[in-house]
Amino acid sequence: MPRKARKKSSTGVYHIVFRGINRQTIFEDDEDKIKFLQTLAIYKKKSCMDLYGYCLMDNHVHLLVKETKESISDFMKRLSSSYVYWYNMKYDRCGHLFQERFNSENVESEKYFITVLRYIHQNPLKAGLVRRVWDSRWTSIHEYVRKADITDIDRGLNLFSRDRKMALSRFIIYMQEENDEQCLDINEKTRLSDDQVREYLRTVGVISNSMLQQMERINRNAVLSKLKKLKGVSIRQIARVTGISKSVIDRIK
Repeated sequence: MPRKARKKSSTGVYHIVFRGINRQTIFEDDEDKIKFLQTLAIYKKKSCMDLYGYCLMDNHVHLLVKETKESISDFMKRLSSSYVYWYNMKYDRCGHLFQERFNSENVESEKYFITVLRYIHQNPLKAGLVRRVWDSRWTSIHEYVRKADITDIDRGLNLFSRDRKMALSRFIIYMQEENDEQCLDINEKTRLSDDQVREYLRTVGVISNSMLQQMERINRNAVLSKLKKLKGVSIRQIARVTGISKSVIDRIK
């Protein structure tokens, strides 16, 4: 059956997600992520793409881009081919690295633009890999608040205010807000190990089960609520790790 053609975005803006073939790791270390960003910068320029946001996870990537002279398909082909060539040389391997067809969704409104931008920046946070949205090194959020390198920040910030100081203030608040927004993703379950759940608890100041169990109910429930929102964590696992009954955890919103 022929593939369904991608629907053209009226704004030219797309949220792109692509991952390693068979869900394999595409970034083994920091050098790989640095090389990918360098490659992204090169082909962003060659393809005349605007880049508004990115997030590098170990086995997938999120991009928020606008096509101008070249299609996103041509851009992605050039970007992925160049990185895969370097990756295969480094690790003495051959063959494909990325899933053949990348996923994309159209970004047709200003409201959805900033929704997607926050979703991309919060990806490591919602996966339980960091404690704060600012803690990940591999998203474009730092280019918005410090110095832009490869990210075109003006469009995003101008949606908050034309006054740059006010825009930054509103951007920072918005990027930190908790939310249940769902945008395009790779639709696979990321399972955290018990040790990763314990490490997350330590990052929020809970160093032992007894400490959690002795907290005032409102504080204990706040911690458990955060655990329930992590991707790849089940209620059964939270009960096992914390020693708090499944029925109690079930009732917490």
